Amino acid sequence: MSKKIHGGSVVEMQGDEMTRVIWELIKEKLIFPYVDLDLHSYDLGIEHRDATNDKVTVEAAEAIKKYNVGIKCATITPDEKRVEEFKLKQMWKSPNGTIRNILGGTVFREAIICKNIPRLVSGWVKPIVIGRHAYGDQYRATDFVVPGPGKVEMTYTPTDGGKPVTYLVHNFESCGGVAMGMYNLDQSIKDFAHSSFQMALSKGWPLYMSTKNTILKRYDGRFKDIFQDIYDR
Repeated sequence: MSKKIHGGSVVEMQGDEMTRVIWELIKEKLIFPYVDLDLHSYDLGIEHRDATNDKVTVEAAEAIKKYNVGIKCATITPDEKRVEEFKLKQMWKSPNGTIRNILGGTVFREAIICKNIPRLVSGWVKPIVIGRHAYGDQYRATDFVVPGPGKVEMTYTPTDGGKPVTYLVHNFESCGGVAMGMYNLDQSIKDFAHSSFQMALSKGWPLYMSTKNTILKRYDGRFKDIFQDIYDR
């Protein structure tokens, strides 16, 4: 057997259920026989996240920032049934969301096309890369159940002592419902735009942006305007 390839530092994040077994098999059969890696392991199984009050997820994300490469197995994001099943302290947030918010940047998904695996669309010769903003929005939203009739409002209070501005979200007149407030940052949107343009340029492919700015004129409109501004420069 030829000499093993010497790899660098890699952060591995073990997941839940069968992903733990599959990842061990992948390492045993496809990686370790051929590559020497400096592995930094973090157990993101739901029970260990609960035992550490989810600190292990933050530690894993910080390790990725340090070593630049991370491999994460699928994890359970608990709902009410999972909280009861595993006797969890609380309904912990999505590990993916926590990691993405710490790392920032963009999530790019690209299909792996193999010559020996037939494609459903035979003329599809190049993968479509989908980039998704990885910060804020639903992953950092505040949501709650509205228990009954009443008003839900959002208030912006300037730090410079300016007059607060209040926006009416909805007036629940006859019954309750649900409500959510979410946000994003201009700098994060700019980073998203730069990474998207860089990906398109590196591959020599066209870039298409999808927003709902016709409905969310200010929220999604902000994404559109920032992308346009950077493109025009």
